[in-house]
Amino acid sequence: MGQKLKVGILGATGMVGQRFISLLEGHPWFEVATVAASPRSAGKTYEEAVGDRWKMAAPMPDAVKGLTVQNVNEVEKVAAAVEFVFSAVDMTKDEIRAIEEEYAKTETPVVSNNSAHRWTPDVPMVVPEINSGHFEVIEAQRKRLGTVRGFIAVKPNCSIQSYAPCLAAWKEFGPTEVVATTYQAISGAGKTFKDWPEMEGNVIPYIGGEEEKSEQEPLRVLGTVENGQIVKAALPKITCQCVRVPVLDGHTAAVFINFEKKPTKEQLIEKLRDYKGYPQEANLPSAPKQFIRYLEEENRPQVTLDVNFEKGMGVSIGRLREDSMYDYKFIGLSHNTVRGAAGGAVLCAEALTAKGYIKAK
Repeated sequence: MGQKLKVGILGATGMVGQRFISLLEGHPWFEVATVAASPRSAGKTYEEAVGDRWKMAAPMPDAVKGLTVQNVNEVEKVAAAVEFVFSAVDMTKDEIRAIEEEYAKTETPVVSNNSAHRWTPDVPMVVPEINSGHFEVIEAQRKRLGTVRGFIAVKPNCSIQSYAPCLAAWKEFGPTEVVATTYQAISGAGKTFKDWPEMEGNVIPYIGGEEEKSEQEPLRVLGTVENGQIVKAALPKITCQCVRVPVLDGHTAAVFINFEKKPTKEQLIEKLRDYKGYPQEANLPSAPKQFIRYLEEENRPQVTLDVNFEKGMGVSIGRLREDSMYDYKFIGLSHNTVRGAAGGAVLCAEALTAKGYIKAK
């Protein structure tokens, strides 16, 4: 690619917005040109607006420190300066749906980390290795919105990234039933231990809305495009419990699974290790060389050892074994704010760019 595409970040001062800033530092295709946030941050430099709330391990990139934060509600002004935007705004779902459509109608593509449009029928919800073909519904969405260039694409919830890739890799064996419990890091709530000291040594057996997302969103990712809409898959049936645990980054899943066909353990591991998708075929900048790895050790994957596999963009699976009630059980691990949030959205934007949906103005 020649000149970098100018990108804006909506909700740039929050944790996911900060993760976008970090991941885009030195990106070969994209350059952060505009940061936007709530009116209370508007007019300040990005460094002033974030203040002591910078939550990333790496320091704030120098290139963004002096950028003046724009008012996210001044849609035309923000959109005029960029080729596309990443959305991580902190609003109600109705407000998010409205503002993301408003940006799209300025002919600005929106790649969203938010959940508001995940079930809009003509909005693709994509894990690029699994269902990049769903981007084709963008043409139907553009007709609805009355746009030529603008559209909305989203990535799914962070909680499904540690087991949904397995369902795609094992599709030929016909997964029929999945029982999953996810053990989710506090950064998924936009928190650190400094913000949330009561999570130290604690487990909370409830995360609002997560169980429904964890049960339903994999079916949309595994679904099909029919008449300009995404139709979710009928199988597997999924039931899930979601638990908040005292871990900063990394969602772990304990999963039980039944299949229509009865694969061997060796067949299942081979499918995981060999699984590739469009990002690997197209050699996208943020694509992990190995999307899913299988770990033979009995005590892996572990958050401290494995969460940053492939710079947080890979998924680690272990402890695959036969079960007394289900066909198999296994443990999965993914980085919730990289693969599960901003990194997944950046990879979506790279795929959209490579496929010609995002272009220079």
